[in-house]
Amino acid sequence: MNSIIEQVLDKYGYAADEVKSEKYGTGHINSTYLISVSGKDQKCILQSINQNVFKDPLIIAENVRLVGSYLKENYPSYLFVGSIPTSSGEEMAFVDGTYWRLTYFIANSIAYDTLSDPRQAYEAAEQFGKLSKFLDGFDASLLRPSIPGFHDLNLRFDQFKEALNNADAGLKSRASEQIEKALRHSFIVDYFNSYKNSADFPDRAMHHDTKISNMLFDKTTNEGICVIDLDTLMAGKFISDLGDMMRTYLCAFSENEPDMDKIFIRIEYFEAIVKGYLKEMGSILTATEKELILFSGKYLIYMQALRFLTDYLNENVYYPVIYPEQNLVRTVNQFKLLSEFFNKEKILQGIVDNCLNS
Repeated sequence: MNSIIEQVLDKYGYAADEVKSEKYGTGHINSTYLISVSGKDQKCILQSINQNVFKDPLIIAENVRLVGSYLKENYPSYLFVGSIPTSSGEEMAFVDGTYWRLTYFIANSIAYDTLSDPRQAYEAAEQFGKLSKFLDGFDASLLRPSIPGFHDLNLRFDQFKEALNNADAGLKSRASEQIEKALRHSFIVDYFNSYKNSADFPDRAMHHDTKISNMLFDKTTNEGICVIDLDTLMAGKFISDLGDMMRTYLCAFSENEPDMDKIFIRIEYFEAIVKGYLKEMGSILTATEKELILFSGKYLIYMQALRFLTDYLNENVYYPVIYPEQNLVRTVNQFKLLSEFFNKEKILQGIVDNCLNS
């Protein structure tokens, strides 16, 4: 066993000769291990916190603790995968300059990297919606941002403009078509700002990273069990969660797909997301939030396109790439998905209206 992991597990009261660890999952941000304890059925997940992404991991720990305490008091039967405290009662272990957290492994569960059935989209949307519904009475202002400005479209647009001003002429030339699209769609920023400070568009405690791999399904029934990976649990608008589901569930291919003919919206998945989310959040959302359901997809897709384009103009300093033009391809991909949203807007809005009225 890795000596660092031995030191971490010692903080939780486990001796090296009673545990074994193995790499687990496909995540790229944090290192994750499955921990088995001799003579016990219960397994655990040990995960390091990437401090290049999360500058202050203790913010994550405090946010999870606050939300976990609220849910335990108000919804004690809800399965919330919070952190196991160390032997000295700390939320995370600190070893050799790195923070680690330990959580219980959920038996008979499975996580997917991609969706193969609209029912999976429904189950995920229902579970993310349930978490938001149960936190409706929680004071979201108590949560500090683990990644400041993570889903702040105004910030992302300003970063894009700064990158555009400072970019190499050759990069700007190769990205000229996508730069034009980014500027042409800036009305999405203005539209968001027209609602941003409305009392009817509140800040809520949101997950902020609703990709399908952050959902656990029952291996036997394939029903949703709970949401996981709470690093980005912080205050934000409902569009962060719903929009991120739309961005990542609706197309059968990820942002890395270079064949734009494959980038289109699967209508049945859109309907599944909206139905699943509204099953839990339909009675909670305000009139303004209901009006912005479809917009949430445009918001997140446009923001991600800006982020990829910004990184391309900055010469690939943030997102890992395996070839120089990958961030530009990702940008083209996301703008194609955004165009699909606008092209199918009447159909999609009709589905939203039917779901709201059913």
